[in-house]
Amino acid sequence: MKRIIAVVIALALVVFGVIASVFNAMWASDWEDVFSEFSGGAFPPSTVIEEGDASNRIALINIEGTIMDSGQQPGMFGGEGYNHTLVIESLKQIIKDDTIKGVLLNVNSPGGGVYESAEIHKYLQQIKEAGKTIYSSMGGMAASGGYYVSAPADQIFASNETMTGSIGVIMQSVNYSQLAEDFGVEFETYASGDMKEMLSGHKDPSEEEAQYVQSMVDDMYQDFVDVVAEGRDMSEEEVKNLADGRIYMGEAAVENGLVDQMGYLEDATAALKEEVGGNPQVIEYGAGGANNFSLSYKAKSLISDITGRSEIDKIESLLDNRQGMTPMYLYEK
Repeated sequence: MKRIIAVVIALALVVFGVIASVFNAMWASDWEDVFSEFSGGAFPPSTVIEEGDASNRIALINIEGTIMDSGQQPGMFGGEGYNHTLVIESLKQIIKDDTIKGVLLNVNSPGGGVYESAEIHKYLQQIKEAGKTIYSSMGGMAASGGYYVSAPADQIFASNETMTGSIGVIMQSVNYSQLAEDFGVEFETYASGDMKEMLSGHKDPSEEEAQYVQSMVDDMYQDFVDVVAEGRDMSEEEVKNLADGRIYMGEAAVENGLVDQMGYLEDATAALKEEVGGNPQVIEYGAGGANNFSLSYKAKSLISDITGRSEIDKIESLLDNRQGMTPMYLYEK
């Protein structure tokens, strides 16, 4: 009897696996479309947080946490956290929405990836080109990439407690060659060129590798300097005098020109409302985190969880990042 039960359970698991695979391959996208139509396709999600003139709006964008693209959507019951897809899609929506006259960035971040920071900056520039006003309100920290994304703002606010600056680039790797030697581990590597193994952790970097990586860092550092110089209307020399990686507190950042005014989020909001004029409605993209996301967005996340797509994404991400190190605009605490 026990053997029969075991066979039935095994067959049930096989059948379930086949059904899940077919569902994932053929029908997942169709179900996402159904959920999107049912919910009105509300992505990126937004919430009205201050009533006012709906034809004259201010959009609040939260940039909180490390600015990195994890490639994942928040879970249906997940907590809050930085989501790069949500930020980028919100910025794209703002560019095309003629009712949005101003953008308020709520930045509380130590920075993050060079690519992600540059991508946000790109769309903020397009928002400015569309004639919209951008203000940035810095929270407890808006350092490195957190400052990079704030630099295009027409006005930057910070408090006495804000840690900002840290203008620079960092790349790190782990050299485990001595550890491997101590435990008798040997690596057999076949590469098409000397630089193909660049940044591998199983060997000391050659002088050529070190110089090449440093040149990459220098190029990205120059990009950062250029962004700050353009955004703050400073000369390159003025920026470089401040851009040695050090942190500045809010008041010092006002004195050296990296910040315009002292104040908190409510002060920046009031100032932007005055700048926009009238009685603007204030909306917040991604308000309340995952719990307030549209049914469409939750459904997509749920489908990913059911079909195992999210786990596959994690594995693919690990494989894609198995070698080398990522350049970061990041304050290392």
